[in-house]
Amino acid sequence: MIHAVRCNHASFKAVEFRPGFNVVLADRTEESGSKDSRNGLGKSTLIEIIHFCLGATLPRAKGLGSKNLQGWAFTLDITLANKVITVTRSIDKQESNQVAIEGDTTSWPIQPKEKEGKKIISLVKWKALLGNLLFDLPIDNNEDQKFKPTFRGLISYFIRRGRDAFSTPFEHHRKQFEWEKQVNNAFLLGLAWEDARDLQLLKDRQKLLDNIKKLKKDTETGVAIGILGSLGELEALKVEVESQLRERKKTLSNFRVADQYHELEANTNRLTAEIHEATNNNIAEKKLLEFYQSSLEAENEPSPEDVTNIYESVGIELPGLVVRRLEEVERFHRRLIENRRDFLSNEIDRIRRDISSREILIREKIEERASLLEVLQTHGALEEYTILQELYLETVSNLNDIKKRIEELNRFEEGKSALKIEKERVLQRARSDYQERRVQANRAIDLFNTNSRFLYGVPGRLIINVGDNGFQFNVEISRDGSEGIDNMKIFSYDLMLAQLWSERDPSPRILIHDSTIFDGVDERQVRLALELADRESRKYGFQYICTLNSDMVPYAEFAADFDFDSFVRLRLTDESDESGLLGILF
Repeated sequence: MIHAVRCNHASFKAVEFRPGFNVVLADRTEESGSKDSRNGLGKSTLIEIIHFCLGATLPRAKGLGSKNLQGWAFTLDITLANKVITVTRSIDKQESNQVAIEGDTTSWPIQPKEKEGKKIISLVKWKALLGNLLFDLPIDNNEDQKFKPTFRGLISYFIRRGRDAFSTPFEHHRKQFEWEKQVNNAFLLGLAWEDARDLQLLKDRQKLLDNIKKLKKDTETGVAIGILGSLGELEALKVEVESQLRERKKTLSNFRVADQYHELEANTNRLTAEIHEATNNNIAEKKLLEFYQSSLEAENEPSPEDVTNIYESVGIELPGLVVRRLEEVERFHRRLIENRRDFLSNEIDRIRRDISSREILIREKIEERASLLEVLQTHGALEEYTILQELYLETVSNLNDIKKRIEELNRFEEGKSALKIEKERVLQRARSDYQERRVQANRAIDLFNTNSRFLYGVPGRLIINVGDNGFQFNVEISRDGSEGIDNMKIFSYDLMLAQLWSERDPSPRILIHDSTIFDGVDERQVRLALELADRESRKYGFQYICTLNSDMVPYAEFAADFDFDSFVRLRLTDESDESGLLGILF
Protein backbone atom coordinates (compact mmCIF):
# COMPACT_ATOMS: atom_id res chain seq x y z
CA MET A 1 0.00 0.00 0.00
CA ILE A 2 1.15 3.53 -0.83
CA HIS A 3 0.49 6.05 1.93
CA ALA A 4 1.86 9.26 0.40
CA VAL A 5 3.85 10.79 -2.47
CA ARG A 6 5.94 13.82 -1.60
CA CYS A 7 8.78 15.93 -3.00
CA ASN A 8 11.61 18.17 -1.82
CA HIS A 9 10.13 21.16 -3.69
CA ALA A 10 7.36 23.18 -2.08
CA SER A 11 5.51 23.68 -5.36
CA PHE A 12 4.78 19.96 -5.54
CA LYS A 13 1.24 18.90 -4.62
CA ALA A 14 1.82 16.17 -2.06
CA VAL A 15 -0.86 13.53 -1.91
CA GLU A 16 -1.87 11.07 0.82
CA PHE A 17 -3.68 7.86 -0.03
CA ARG A 18 -5.88 5.64 2.09
CA PRO A 19 -6.74 1.95 2.00
CA GLY A 20 -9.30 1.01 -0.63
CA PHE A 21 -10.53 3.42 -3.30
CA ASN A 22 -8.57 6.63 -4.12
CA VAL A 23 -8.95 9.22 -6.88
CA VAL A 24 -6.66 11.93 -8.25
CA LEU A 25 -8.92 14.31 -10.14
CA ALA A 26 -7.98 16.81 -12.85
CA ASP A 27 -10.58 19.54 -12.76
CA ARG A 28 -11.26 22.25 -15.32
CA THR A 29 -12.02 25.68 -13.89
CA GLU A 30 -14.79 27.88 -15.23
CA GLU A 31 -12.22 30.56 -16.08
CA SER A 32 -10.06 28.28 -18.26
CA GLY A 33 -10.17 28.85 -21.98
CA SER A 34 -11.03 26.41 -24.72
CA LYS A 35 -7.33 25.78 -25.36
CA ASP A 36 -6.60 24.85 -21.75
CA SER A 37 -6.17 21.16 -21.14
CA ARG A 38 -6.00 18.82 -18.20
CA ASN A 39 -3.64 16.49 -20.00
CA GLY A 40 -0.61 18.37 -18.69
CA LEU A 41 -1.68 18.72 -15.07
CA GLY A 42 0.33 15.79 -13.78
CA LYS A 43 -2.00 12.78 -13.48
CA SER A 44 0.30 10.57 -15.55
CA THR A 45 3.36 12.23 -13.99
CA LEU A 46 2.19 11.05 -10.57
CA ILE A 47 2.17 7.46 -11.84
CA GLU A 48 5.63 8.01 -13.32
CA ILE A 49 6.87 9.25 -9.93
CA ILE A 50 5.54 6.13 -8.20
CA HIS A 51 7.27 3.96 -10.81
CA PHE A 52 10.46 6.00 -10.43
CA CYS A 53 10.52 5.45 -6.66
CA LEU A 54 9.95 1.73 -7.34
CA GLY A 55 13.08 1.45 -9.48
CA ALA A 56 11.99 2.46 -13.00
CA THR A 57 14.61 3.82 -15.38
CA LEU A 58 14.64 7.61 -15.53
CA PRO A 59 13.28 8.76 -18.93
CA ARG A 60 15.62 10.84 -21.09
CA ALA A 61 15.01 14.52 -21.81
CA LYS A 62 11.26 14.31 -21.20
CA GLY A 63 8.87 13.89 -18.29
CA LEU A 64 10.87 13.30 -15.13
CA GLY A 65 14.03 13.39 -17.25
CA SER A 66 13.52 17.09 -18.04
CA LYS A 67 16.51 19.28 -17.21
CA ASN A 68 14.09 21.61 -15.40
CA LEU A 69 13.72 18.98 -12.67
CA GLN A 70 17.40 18.69 -11.79
CA GLY A 71 17.75 18.75 -8.01
CA TRP A 72 14.29 17.31 -7.45
CA ALA A 73 13.85 14.21 -5.29
CA PHE A 74 10.63 12.28 -4.80
CA THR A 75 9.53 10.37 -1.71
CA LEU A 76 7.15 7.44 -1.35
CA ASP A 77 5.66 6.25 1.94
CA ILE A 78 4.87 2.57 1.40
CA THR A 79 4.17 -0.55 3.43
CA LEU A 80 6.81 -3.26 2.97
CA ALA A 81 7.05 -6.40 5.12
CA ASN A 82 4.21 -5.04 7.28
CA LYS A 83 6.21 -1.88 8.10
CA VAL A 84 5.69 1.62 6.78
CA ILE A 85 8.94 2.83 5.27
CA THR A 86 9.94 5.94 3.38
CA VAL A 87 11.92 5.71 0.15
CA THR A 88 13.46 8.76 -1.53
CA ARG A 89 15.10 8.87 -4.95
CA SER A 90 16.74 11.85 -6.61
CA ILE A 91 16.33 12.86 -10.22
CA ASP A 92 20.01 13.88 -10.41
CA LYS A 93 21.89 11.41 -12.59
CA GLN A 94 24.74 10.84 -10.13
CA GLU A 95 22.28 9.95 -7.36
CA SER A 96 19.47 8.27 -9.28
CA ASN A 97 21.18 4.86 -9.12
CA GLN A 98 20.39 4.55 -5.42
CA VAL A 99 17.54 5.17 -2.99
CA ALA A 100 17.48 6.44 0.58
CA ILE A 101 15.47 4.46 3.11
CA GLU A 102 13.85 5.50 6.39
CA GLY A 103 12.08 3.09 8.72
CA ASP A 104 12.41 -0.39 10.21
CA THR A 105 14.26 -2.66 7.80
CA THR A 106 15.43 -5.33 10.24
CA SER A 107 13.38 -8.08 8.59
CA TRP A 108 14.64 -7.35 5.06
CA PRO A 109 16.83 -9.99 3.38
CA ILE A 110 18.99 -7.15 2.03
CA GLN A 111 20.04 -4.42 4.43
CA PRO A 112 20.74 -0.82 3.37
CA LYS A 113 24.19 0.60 4.09
CA GLU A 114 24.84 3.59 6.29
CA LYS A 115 26.17 6.54 4.29
CA GLU A 116 26.46 10.04 5.71
CA GLY A 117 23.84 9.28 8.34
CA LYS A 118 21.36 7.80 5.83
CA LYS A 119 20.34 4.28 4.89
CA ILE A 120 21.27 3.82 1.25
CA ILE A 121 20.59 0.88 -1.06
CA SER A 122 21.61 0.55 -4.71
CA LEU A 123 18.92 0.57 -7.38
CA VAL A 124 19.75 -3.01 -8.44
CA LYS A 125 19.40 -4.32 -4.88
CA TRP A 126 16.28 -2.20 -4.34
CA LYS A 127 14.51 -3.87 -7.27
CA ALA A 128 15.63 -7.31 -6.11
CA LEU A 129 14.36 -6.50 -2.62
CA LEU A 130 10.98 -5.29 -3.92
CA GLY A 131 10.62 -8.44 -6.01
CA ASN A 132 11.16 -10.53 -2.89
CA LEU A 133 8.98 -8.50 -0.51
CA LEU A 134 6.06 -8.02 -2.93
CA PHE A 135 6.16 -11.13 -5.17
CA ASP A 136 8.34 -13.58 -3.23
CA LEU A 137 10.91 -13.65 -6.04
CA PRO A 138 14.27 -15.19 -5.09
CA ILE A 139 16.71 -12.63 -3.78
CA ASP A 140 19.81 -13.96 -5.56
CA ASN A 141 19.17 -11.57 -8.47
CA ASN A 142 21.02 -13.88 -10.86
CA GLU A 143 21.36 -11.72 -13.95
CA ASP A 144 22.62 -14.71 -15.98
CA GLN A 145 19.32 -16.56 -15.58
CA LYS A 146 17.30 -15.82 -18.67
CA PHE A 147 13.56 -15.54 -19.15
CA LYS A 148 12.57 -15.14 -15.53
CA PRO A 149 9.93 -12.90 -13.94
CA THR A 150 11.31 -9.64 -12.60
CA PHE A 151 9.87 -7.10 -10.22
CA ARG A 152 9.79 -4.36 -12.86
CA GLY A 153 8.00 -6.65 -15.31
CA LEU A 154 5.42 -7.81 -12.78
CA ILE A 155 4.62 -4.49 -11.08
CA SER A 156 3.87 -2.95 -14.49
CA TYR A 157 0.66 -5.03 -14.62
CA PHE A 158 -0.48 -3.50 -11.33
CA ILE A 159 0.64 0.04 -12.17
CA ARG A 160 0.17 0.53 -15.90
CA ARG A 161 1.79 3.70 -17.21
CA GLY A 162 1.47 5.48 -20.54
CA ARG A 163 -1.09 5.01 -23.28
CA ASP A 164 1.02 2.18 -24.70
CA ALA A 165 0.27 0.10 -21.59
CA PHE A 166 -3.40 -0.22 -22.51
CA SER A 167 -3.18 -2.27 -25.71
CA THR A 168 -4.03 -5.75 -24.40
CA PRO A 169 -4.47 -7.17 -20.89
CA PHE A 170 -1.35 -9.31 -21.27
CA GLU A 171 1.09 -6.54 -22.28
CA HIS A 172 2.26 -3.49 -20.38
CA HIS A 173 3.90 -2.08 -23.53
CA ARG A 174 3.47 -2.85 -27.21
CA LYS A 175 7.02 -4.02 -27.90
CA GLN A 176 6.98 -6.60 -25.14
CA PHE A 177 8.67 -9.90 -25.99
CA GLU A 178 6.44 -12.93 -26.37
CA TRP A 179 8.42 -14.85 -23.75
CA GLU A 180 7.97 -11.98 -21.29
CA LYS A 181 4.22 -12.01 -21.77
CA GLN A 182 4.07 -15.76 -21.22
CA VAL A 183 6.41 -15.83 -18.22
CA ASN A 184 4.87 -12.80 -16.46
CA ASN A 185 1.24 -13.76 -16.96
CA ALA A 186 1.84 -17.41 -16.08
CA PHE A 187 3.57 -16.29 -12.88
CA LEU A 188 0.81 -13.83 -11.97
CA LEU A 189 -1.92 -16.41 -12.65
CA GLY A 190 -0.21 -19.00 -10.47
CA LEU A 191 0.76 -21.27 -13.37
CA ALA A 192 4.10 -23.00 -13.98
CA TRP A 193 6.00 -20.08 -15.49
CA GLU A 194 9.12 -22.29 -15.58
CA ASP A 195 7.51 -24.19 -18.47
CA ALA A 196 7.23 -20.96 -20.45
CA ARG A 197 10.87 -20.21 -19.64
CA ASP A 198 12.03 -23.67 -20.75
CA LEU A 199 10.07 -23.38 -23.99
CA GLN A 200 11.73 -20.06 -24.69
CA LEU A 201 15.16 -21.60 -24.02
CA LEU A 202 14.30 -24.28 -26.58
CA LYS A 203 13.22 -21.55 -29.01
CA ASP A 204 16.59 -19.89 -28.53
CA ARG A 205 18.35 -23.16 -29.29
CA GLN A 206 16.19 -23.60 -32.38
CA LYS A 207 16.95 -20.04 -33.47
CA LEU A 208 20.66 -20.69 -33.00
CA LEU A 209 20.47 -23.83 -35.14
CA ASP A 210 18.53 -21.93 -37.82
CA ASN A 211 21.08 -19.12 -37.83
CA ILE A 212 23.98 -21.56 -38.07
CA LYS A 213 22.35 -23.28 -41.02
CA LYS A 214 22.01 -19.97 -42.85
CA LEU A 215 25.62 -19.01 -42.37
CA LYS A 216 27.99 -19.47 -45.29
CA LYS A 217 31.71 -19.45 -45.45
CA ASP A 218 34.09 -19.36 -48.44
CA THR A 219 36.82 -21.94 -48.25
CA GLU A 220 40.32 -21.06 -49.46
CA THR A 221 39.70 -23.12 -52.60
CA GLY A 222 36.93 -20.72 -53.51
CA VAL A 223 34.10 -23.21 -53.01
CA ALA A 224 31.21 -21.75 -51.04
CA ILE A 225 29.96 -24.26 -48.48
CA GLY A 226 27.09 -23.86 -46.07
CA ILE A 227 28.43 -24.55 -42.60
CA LEU A 228 25.59 -26.97 -42.16
CA GLY A 229 24.45 -27.45 -45.74
CA SER A 230 23.55 -30.63 -47.59
CA LEU A 231 25.30 -33.71 -46.23
CA GLY A 232 25.42 -35.18 -49.74
CA GLU A 233 27.12 -32.06 -51.14
CA LEU A 234 29.70 -32.11 -48.36
CA GLU A 235 30.44 -35.81 -48.86
CA ALA A 236 30.86 -35.29 -52.63
CA LEU A 237 33.15 -32.35 -52.00
CA LYS A 238 35.13 -34.43 -49.52
CA VAL A 239 35.77 -37.08 -52.22
CA GLU A 240 36.83 -34.37 -54.69
CA VAL A 241 39.24 -32.74 -52.28
CA GLU A 242 40.67 -36.12 -51.22
CA SER A 243 41.46 -36.86 -54.89
CA GLN A 244 43.06 -33.42 -55.24
CA LEU A 245 45.09 -34.10 -52.12
CA ARG A 246 46.41 -37.40 -53.50
CA GLU A 247 47.52 -35.73 -56.75
CA ARG A 248 49.30 -32.92 -54.93
CA LYS A 249 50.95 -35.38 -52.57
CA LYS A 250 52.24 -37.44 -55.55
CA THR A 251 53.54 -34.32 -57.30
CA LEU A 252 55.25 -33.21 -54.14
CA SER A 253 56.87 -36.59 -53.48
CA ASN A 254 58.22 -36.79 -57.10
CA PHE A 255 59.56 -33.27 -57.08
CA ARG A 256 63.36 -32.88 -57.14
CA VAL A 257 65.01 -29.62 -56.31
CA ALA A 258 67.86 -28.76 -58.78
CA ASP A 259 70.92 -27.01 -57.36
CA GLN A 260 71.54 -23.71 -59.14
CA TYR A 261 68.23 -24.18 -60.97
CA HIS A 262 68.08 -20.62 -62.23
CA GLU A 263 71.71 -20.79 -63.52
CA LEU A 264 70.82 -23.95 -65.49
CA GLU A 265 67.72 -22.21 -66.80
CA ALA A 266 69.84 -19.21 -67.92
CA ASN A 267 72.39 -21.50 -69.67
CA THR A 268 69.58 -23.29 -71.47
CA ASN A 269 68.20 -20.00 -72.70
CA ARG A 270 71.69 -18.89 -73.79
CA LEU A 271 72.29 -22.14 -75.74
CA THR A 272 68.91 -21.78 -77.41
CA ALA A 273 69.80 -18.25 -78.51
CA GLU A 274 73.26 -19.39 -79.83
CA ILE A 275 71.64 -22.29 -81.72
CA HIS A 276 69.14 -19.92 -83.29
CA GLU A 277 71.94 -17.49 -84.24
CA ALA A 278 74.14 -20.23 -85.84
CA THR A 279 71.15 -21.67 -87.68
CA ASN A 280 70.22 -18.27 -89.05
CA ASN A 281 73.84 -17.66 -90.17
CA ASN A 282 73.93 -21.02 -91.99
CA ILE A 283 70.70 -20.20 -93.78
CA ALA A 284 72.16 -16.90 -95.01
CA GLU A 285 75.48 -18.47 -95.99
CA LYS A 286 73.74 -21.28 -97.92
CA LYS A 287 71.86 -18.71 -99.96
CA LEU A 288 75.18 -16.92 -100.70
CA LEU A 289 76.77 -20.27 -101.66
CA GLU A 290 73.99 -20.95 -104.15
CA PHE A 291 74.52 -17.50 -105.68
CA TYR A 292 78.31 -17.97 -105.97
CA GLN A 293 77.88 -21.41 -107.55
CA SER A 294 75.41 -20.13 -110.15
CA SER A 295 77.71 -17.18 -110.90
CA LEU A 296 80.71 -19.50 -111.40
CA GLU A 297 78.81 -21.67 -113.83
CA ALA A 298 77.68 -18.65 -115.85
CA GLU A 299 81.20 -17.15 -116.38
CA ASN A 300 82.36 -17.44 -120.24
CA GLU A 301 85.30 -15.81 -122.08
CA PRO A 302 84.13 -13.69 -125.09
CA SER A 303 86.14 -14.19 -128.41
CA PRO A 304 87.64 -11.30 -130.45
CA GLU A 305 85.16 -12.07 -133.17
CA ASP A 306 82.37 -11.38 -130.74
CA VAL A 307 83.84 -7.98 -129.97
CA THR A 308 84.30 -7.26 -133.74
CA ASN A 309 80.75 -8.31 -134.43
CA ILE A 310 79.54 -5.93 -131.76
CA TYR A 311 81.25 -3.00 -133.47
CA GLU A 312 80.15 -4.14 -136.95
CA SER A 313 76.59 -4.38 -135.73
CA VAL A 314 76.64 -0.65 -135.10
CA GLY A 315 78.03 -0.02 -138.63
CA ILE A 316 81.63 0.85 -137.77
CA GLU A 317 84.55 -0.50 -139.82
CA LEU A 318 87.68 -1.21 -137.76
CA PRO A 319 91.16 -0.68 -139.17
CA GLY A 320 93.87 -3.37 -138.61
CA LEU A 321 95.37 -1.53 -135.68
CA VAL A 322 92.17 -1.75 -133.78
CA VAL A 323 92.03 -5.49 -134.36
CA ARG A 324 95.40 -5.91 -132.80
CA ARG A 325 94.37 -3.97 -129.79
CA LEU A 326 91.24 -6.06 -129.40
CA GLU A 327 93.42 -9.10 -129.07
CA GLU A 328 95.11 -7.37 -126.18
CA VAL A 329 91.69 -6.62 -124.64
CA GLU A 330 90.77 -10.27 -125.03
CA ARG A 331 93.85 -11.38 -123.10
CA PHE A 332 93.07 -8.83 -120.38
CA HIS A 333 89.49 -9.97 -120.16
CA ARG A 334 90.51 -13.64 -120.00
CA ARG A 335 92.76 -12.92 -117.04
CA LEU A 336 89.91 -11.00 -115.37
CA ILE A 337 87.55 -13.97 -115.79
CA GLU A 338 90.12 -16.37 -114.45
CA ASN A 339 90.65 -14.16 -111.37
CA ARG A 340 86.88 -13.97 -110.76
CA ARG A 341 86.58 -17.76 -111.05
CA ASP A 342 89.39 -18.16 -108.56
CA PHE A 343 87.61 -15.75 -106.13
CA LEU A 344 84.27 -17.55 -106.44
CA SER A 345 85.92 -20.95 -105.98
CA ASN A 346 87.74 -19.77 -102.86
CA GLU A 347 84.54 -18.17 -101.41
CA ILE A 348 82.55 -21.33 -102.11
CA ASP A 349 85.16 -23.43 -100.30
CA ARG A 350 85.22 -21.01 -97.32
CA ILE A 351 81.42 -20.88 -97.04
CA ARG A 352 81.22 -24.68 -97.16
CA ARG A 353 83.79 -24.92 -94.36
CA ASP A 354 81.92 -22.30 -92.24
CA ILE A 355 78.58 -24.04 -92.74
CA SER A 356 80.12 -27.36 -91.81
CA SER A 357 81.68 -25.86 -88.66
CA ARG A 358 78.39 -24.24 -87.60
CA GLU A 359 76.49 -27.48 -88.10
CA ILE A 360 78.93 -29.22 -85.81
CA LEU A 361 78.57 -26.38 -83.28
CA ILE A 362 74.74 -26.52 -83.50
CA ARG A 363 74.73 -30.28 -82.86
CA GLU A 364 77.00 -29.82 -79.85
CA LYS A 365 74.88 -27.01 -78.39
CA ILE A 366 71.68 -28.98 -79.03
CA GLU A 367 73.11 -31.93 -77.15
CA GLU A 368 74.25 -29.68 -74.30
CA ARG A 369 70.87 -27.99 -74.14
CA ALA A 370 69.06 -31.33 -74.20
CA SER A 371 71.09 -32.39 -71.19
CA LEU A 372 70.12 -29.21 -69.32
CA LEU A 373 66.45 -29.51 -70.34
CA GLU A 374 66.35 -33.05 -69.01
CA VAL A 375 67.49 -31.74 -65.63
CA LEU A 376 64.99 -28.90 -65.71
CA GLN A 377 62.17 -31.24 -66.70
CA THR A 378 62.81 -33.62 -63.81
CA HIS A 379 63.80 -31.02 -61.22
CA GLY A 380 62.48 -27.64 -60.07
CA ALA A 381 63.40 -24.52 -58.20
CA LEU A 382 63.18 -24.38 -54.41
CA GLU A 383 60.40 -21.77 -54.50
CA GLU A 384 58.35 -24.06 -56.76
CA TYR A 385 58.73 -26.79 -54.18
CA THR A 386 57.63 -24.36 -51.48
CA ILE A 387 54.52 -23.44 -53.50
CA LEU A 388 53.69 -27.12 -53.97
CA GLN A 389 54.04 -27.64 -50.22
CA GLU A 390 51.71 -24.71 -49.52
CA LEU A 391 49.11 -26.04 -51.95
CA TYR A 392 49.33 -29.45 -50.33
CA LEU A 393 48.90 -28.05 -46.81
CA GLU A 394 46.05 -25.84 -48.02
CA THR A 395 44.27 -28.89 -49.41
CA VAL A 396 44.82 -30.77 -46.15
CA SER A 397 43.28 -27.84 -44.27
CA ASN A 398 40.29 -27.72 -46.63
CA LEU A 399 39.74 -31.45 -46.21
CA ASN A 400 39.87 -31.16 -42.42
CA ASP A 401 37.41 -28.27 -42.58
CA ILE A 402 34.99 -30.30 -44.69
CA LYS A 403 35.26 -33.29 -42.33
CA LYS A 404 34.58 -30.97 -39.40
CA ARG A 405 31.52 -29.56 -41.13
CA ILE A 406 30.24 -33.06 -41.83
CA GLU A 407 30.61 -33.81 -38.12
CA GLU A 408 28.81 -30.55 -37.29
CA LEU A 409 26.01 -31.40 -39.69
CA ASN A 410 25.57 -34.81 -38.08
CA ARG A 411 25.49 -33.15 -34.66
CA PHE A 412 23.09 -30.53 -36.04
CA GLU A 413 20.68 -33.17 -37.32
CA GLU A 414 20.97 -35.00 -34.01
CA GLY A 415 20.39 -31.67 -32.23
CA LYS A 416 17.26 -30.99 -34.27
CA SER A 417 15.87 -34.38 -33.41
CA ALA A 418 16.78 -33.96 -29.74
CA LEU A 419 15.23 -30.48 -29.78
CA LYS A 420 11.93 -31.81 -31.12
CA ILE A 421 11.90 -34.50 -28.47
CA GLU A 422 12.78 -32.01 -25.72
CA LYS A 423 10.13 -29.53 -26.89
CA GLU A 424 7.46 -32.20 -26.88
CA ARG A 425 8.58 -33.28 -23.42
CA VAL A 426 8.32 -29.69 -22.10
CA LEU A 427 4.91 -29.24 -23.75
CA GLN A 428 3.67 -32.44 -22.15
CA ARG A 429 4.99 -31.25 -18.81
CA ALA A 430 3.37 -27.82 -19.31
CA ARG A 431 0.00 -29.43 -20.10
CA SER A 432 0.35 -31.71 -17.11
CA ASP A 433 1.36 -28.79 -14.86
CA TYR A 434 -1.59 -26.78 -16.13
CA GLN A 435 -4.01 -29.58 -15.27
CA GLU A 436 -2.46 -29.85 -11.81
CA ARG A 437 -2.96 -26.11 -11.32
CA ARG A 438 -6.49 -25.98 -12.66
CA VAL A 439 -7.66 -24.73 -9.27
CA GLN A 440 -5.54 -21.56 -9.57
CA ALA A 441 -6.46 -21.14 -13.24
CA ASN A 442 -10.16 -21.63 -12.55
CA ARG A 443 -9.99 -19.11 -9.72
CA ALA A 444 -8.54 -16.49 -12.09
CA ILE A 445 -11.08 -17.36 -14.79
CA ASP A 446 -13.96 -17.10 -12.33
CA LEU A 447 -12.82 -13.72 -11.01
CA PHE A 448 -12.43 -12.31 -14.54
CA ASN A 449 -15.82 -13.63 -15.59
CA THR A 450 -17.45 -12.15 -12.49
CA ASN A 451 -15.84 -8.75 -13.03
CA SER A 452 -16.89 -8.58 -16.67
CA ARG A 453 -20.44 -9.74 -15.80
CA PHE A 454 -20.74 -6.87 -13.32
CA LEU A 455 -19.79 -4.40 -16.06
CA TYR A 456 -21.85 -5.77 -18.96
CA GLY A 457 -24.42 -8.09 -17.46
CA VAL A 458 -22.92 -11.12 -19.22
CA PRO A 459 -19.77 -13.00 -18.19
CA GLY A 460 -16.63 -12.52 -20.20
CA ARG A 461 -14.15 -15.30 -20.66
CA LEU A 462 -10.48 -15.57 -19.72
CA ILE A 463 -9.05 -18.26 -21.99
CA ILE A 464 -5.84 -20.10 -21.11
CA ASN A 465 -4.33 -22.74 -23.39
CA VAL A 466 -1.02 -24.54 -23.72
CA GLY A 467 -0.19 -24.66 -27.43
CA ASP A 468 2.85 -25.60 -29.47
CA ASN A 469 4.43 -22.23 -28.68
CA GLY A 470 3.65 -22.30 -24.98
CA PHE A 471 0.99 -20.49 -23.00
CA GLN A 472 -1.73 -18.74 -24.97
CA PHE A 473 -3.91 -16.13 -23.26
CA ASN A 474 -7.01 -14.36 -24.49
CA VAL A 475 -10.05 -12.55 -23.11
CA GLU A 476 -13.50 -12.18 -24.59
CA ILE A 477 -16.45 -10.01 -23.62
CA SER A 478 -19.71 -9.97 -25.52
CA ARG A 479 -20.25 -6.83 -27.62
CA ASP A 480 -16.48 -6.40 -27.87
CA GLY A 481 -14.81 -4.45 -30.67
CA SER A 482 -14.93 -0.86 -29.45
CA GLU A 483 -12.09 0.93 -27.68
CA GLY A 484 -14.20 1.13 -24.53
CA ILE A 485 -14.87 -2.61 -24.42
CA ASP A 486 -11.17 -3.35 -25.03
CA ASN A 487 -10.18 -1.09 -22.15
CA MET A 488 -12.70 -2.79 -19.87
CA LYS A 489 -11.10 -6.13 -20.73
CA ILE A 490 -7.88 -4.72 -19.31
CA PHE A 491 -9.74 -3.33 -16.29
CA SER A 492 -11.37 -6.70 -15.57
CA TYR A 493 -8.07 -8.53 -15.98
CA ASP A 494 -6.10 -6.11 -13.79
CA LEU A 495 -8.79 -6.17 -11.12
CA MET A 496 -8.68 -9.97 -11.21
CA LEU A 497 -4.90 -9.88 -10.63
CA ALA A 498 -5.36 -7.52 -7.67
CA GLN A 499 -8.05 -9.80 -6.22
CA LEU A 500 -6.00 -12.93 -6.83
CA TRP A 501 -2.82 -11.54 -5.29
CA SER A 502 -4.62 -10.09 -2.30
CA GLU A 503 -5.26 -13.71 -1.32
CA ARG A 504 -1.51 -14.33 -1.26
CA ASP A 505 1.30 -13.27 0.99
CA PRO A 506 3.50 -11.46 0.13
CA SER A 507 1.51 -9.30 -2.25
CA PRO A 508 1.74 -5.79 -3.73
CA ARG A 509 -1.89 -5.17 -2.62
CA ILE A 510 -2.20 -2.26 -5.02
CA LEU A 511 -3.77 -1.46 -8.37
CA ILE A 512 -3.27 1.90 -10.14
CA HIS A 513 -4.98 3.00 -13.36
CA ASP A 514 -4.39 6.11 -15.40
CA SER A 515 -7.43 7.86 -16.86
CA THR A 516 -6.50 6.35 -20.24
CA ILE A 517 -8.25 3.14 -19.23
CA PHE A 518 -11.60 4.96 -19.27
CA ASP A 519 -11.13 6.56 -22.71
CA GLY A 520 -14.11 5.77 -24.94
CA VAL A 521 -15.90 3.86 -22.18
CA ASP A 522 -19.63 4.43 -21.78
CA GLU A 523 -20.60 6.42 -18.66
CA ARG A 524 -22.56 3.49 -17.27
CA GLN A 525 -19.53 1.20 -17.49
CA VAL A 526 -17.29 3.91 -15.97
CA ARG A 527 -19.69 4.15 -13.02
CA LEU A 528 -19.83 0.35 -12.64
CA ALA A 529 -16.05 0.03 -12.91
CA LEU A 530 -15.42 2.64 -10.21
CA GLU A 531 -18.05 1.17 -7.90
CA LEU A 532 -16.64 -2.32 -8.51
CA ALA A 533 -13.10 -1.13 -7.76
CA ASP A 534 -14.33 0.41 -4.51
CA ARG A 535 -16.23 -2.69 -3.45
CA GLU A 536 -13.51 -5.22 -4.35
CA SER A 537 -10.64 -3.18 -2.88
CA ARG A 538 -12.48 -3.05 0.47
CA LYS A 539 -13.46 -6.71 0.24
CA TYR A 540 -9.97 -8.02 -0.60
CA GLY A 541 -7.98 -5.41 1.29
CA PHE A 542 -5.99 -3.91 -1.58
CA GLN A 543 -5.57 -0.28 -2.56
CA TYR A 544 -7.05 1.06 -5.80
CA ILE A 545 -5.83 4.41 -7.16
CA CYS A 546 -7.09 5.96 -10.38
CA THR A 547 -6.59 9.30 -12.08
CA LEU A 548 -9.57 10.90 -13.80
CA ASN A 549 -10.60 14.02 -15.64
CA SER A 550 -13.62 15.65 -14.07
CA ASP A 551 -15.69 15.33 -17.26
CA MET A 552 -15.19 11.54 -17.11
CA VAL A 553 -16.94 11.27 -13.75
CA PRO A 554 -20.51 10.01 -14.27
CA TYR A 555 -22.03 11.72 -11.22
CA ALA A 556 -25.55 11.19 -12.47
CA GLU A 557 -25.03 7.44 -12.78
CA PHE A 558 -23.58 6.63 -9.35
CA ALA A 559 -25.61 4.74 -6.78
CA ALA A 560 -27.10 6.89 -4.06
CA ASP A 561 -24.76 5.52 -1.39
CA PHE A 562 -21.61 6.03 -3.49
CA ASP A 563 -20.02 9.34 -2.51
CA PHE A 564 -17.42 9.76 -5.26
CA ASP A 565 -15.98 13.04 -3.98
CA SER A 566 -15.11 11.43 -0.64
CA PHE A 567 -12.50 9.34 -2.45
CA VAL A 568 -10.75 12.29 -4.12
CA ARG A 569 -7.33 12.65 -2.46
CA LEU A 570 -5.95 15.35 -4.75
CA ARG A 571 -7.48 17.88 -7.13
CA LEU A 572 -5.43 19.36 -9.93
CA THR A 573 -6.74 22.27 -11.98
CA ASP A 574 -5.81 24.13 -15.13
CA GLU A 575 -6.18 27.50 -13.42
CA SER A 576 -2.42 28.18 -13.67
CA ASP A 577 0.93 26.43 -13.96
CA GLU A 578 1.09 26.38 -10.16
CA SER A 579 -2.16 24.38 -10.02
CA GLY A 580 -0.58 21.29 -11.58
CA LEU A 581 1.11 18.45 -9.73
CA LEU A 582 4.65 19.84 -9.92
CA GLY A 583 3.55 23.46 -9.56
CA ILE A 584 5.74 24.48 -12.49
CA LEU A 585 5.64 24.38 -16.26
CA PHE A 586 8.21 21.82 -17.51
